[in-house]
Amino acid sequence: MDLSRRAGVLLHPTQLPGPYGRGDLGPAARTFVDQLAGAGVRVWQVLPLGPPGYGGSPYAARSAFAGDAALVSPELLREEGWLSDEDLAQAPEWPEGAVHPEAEAYRLSLVAKAYQRFSHEATPEQVAECAAFLASERHWLEDFALFEALKAAHEMQAFWDWEPRYRRLLPSHERAAVLAERQDAVGREVFAQWQFQRQWTALRDYATAKGVEVFGDAPIFVAKDSADVWAHPELFSLDPEGEPLVVAGVPPDGFSEDGQLWGNPLYDWAVHARTGYAWWIERTRRLRDLCDLIRLDHFRGFASYWEVPACAETAREGKWIPGPGLALFQAIEGALGTVPLIAEDLGEITPDVEELIEATGYPGMRIVQFAYYDDDCEHSFRPENHVEGCVAYTGTHDNQTSAGWFADLDDCTRERACLDAADPVGDLIGRTLGSKAFLAVIPAQDLLRLGDEARTNAPGCAEGNWIWRLRPGQLDEGVLAELRERCRAHGRSSLADAGPR
Repeated sequence: MDLSRRAGVLLHPTQLPGPYGRGDLGPAARTFVDQLAGAGVRVWQVLPLGPPGYGGSPYAARSAFAGDAALVSPELLREEGWLSDEDLAQAPEWPEGAVHPEAEAYRLSLVAKAYQRFSHEATPEQVAECAAFLASERHWLEDFALFEALKAAHEMQAFWDWEPRYRRLLPSHERAAVLAERQDAVGREVFAQWQFQRQWTALRDYATAKGVEVFGDAPIFVAKDSADVWAHPELFSLDPEGEPLVVAGVPPDGFSEDGQLWGNPLYDWAVHARTGYAWWIERTRRLRDLCDLIRLDHFRGFASYWEVPACAETAREGKWIPGPGLALFQAIEGALGTVPLIAEDLGEITPDVEELIEATGYPGMRIVQFAYYDDDCEHSFRPENHVEGCVAYTGTHDNQTSAGWFADLDDCTRERACLDAADPVGDLIGRTLGSKAFLAVIPAQDLLRLGDEARTNAPGCAEGNWIWRLRPGQLDEGVLAELRERCRAHGRSSLADAGPR
């Protein structure tokens, strides 16, 4: 893996500014790439790109393979001729600065309108291109398109509440008839994924040309109500009725007395092993094709994971179960070669996790906000103790913003951190960028010194997450000039005159 010294900014595409109530892959995304490149920043870190689940969370996506069709830019669809000026003229005027939940349905309605025009007006070459995309991705796309079509036909209910005939993937002799019955709806979903692929590829190519890498994210688990569980129940620990026997979570810790009960179905790792980890290989191949770097969420779960009985009321009733370990990553490397993976090695790190990190050689993560809660001067999260082979953060999408974190510190921790009282967030950013870590990532909210009103996600809190969004012009030249100077000062700039001073 390339360990050259560089800086990154964390911002999910839904958090970009622009019309239509939600960020997307259109003009604002290219402007953001331009801003990163102009500041000498080489990495744009995003969160999972799949269709979000409950509460707008991309970590509960309806597919481990599909893209979020609501990220498709209406403006780019208009440029392609699939939408008209009239189609966009009646867009609701949502206030800026927030991701509006109702915007997802509106955006998908525009994609559906674009599909209708495609169905009637596409050239043979365009039809062939869409068909080629389906053929290349058929191993997941056909199942997902059928899942989404059936979900729409059942008023977006969870698949276990569908008509009994459809609650499991149909056998092949019935499947063809259902695909024919739902041809228009399935075709619409294929078109949406094709457009996502085209727009994402164009954006990533644009970023590459500007010297900016895309740092993606792979959630360890999938949502229960997902195409993956519906189409491949054999890969999960389910009972004969398709209900989870056990679910995912984390044990009690200093942040949660009862732990966290995530509720995701757990993998049947014995089945995955018998298939040579084929599903994971294809999932990783898909992520590698979308991103330059990949963060492996909840990496400790690959060493051992917290298994909770499905009937449990809290995560307290769980226990540690061995995960697939090194065999999974050897299978991935054997099939795909070296993949640039980053281990999200946070949480309760036990010796088996440390051994797996060492065996894989994957860079881990260091959260500077977590460095000062005790008097341990050797704490690995303290910037002066960072190693080159790690990724440093002020905080992640799951943490408070650094301004919110500093405001809530008790006197002892604040004294221990000894941050500049005039600009504590700037001091924290400087320490993060100044560490030995090969990559230092700063959330956009920290660059702007925003408080917890701008927090992305509060784990364990069911509501109020995934809402904050940049306002137009908020990343102004003053903010970018400061970032540019800091990247230069700490030897992380991609600009020609970069270098520590």
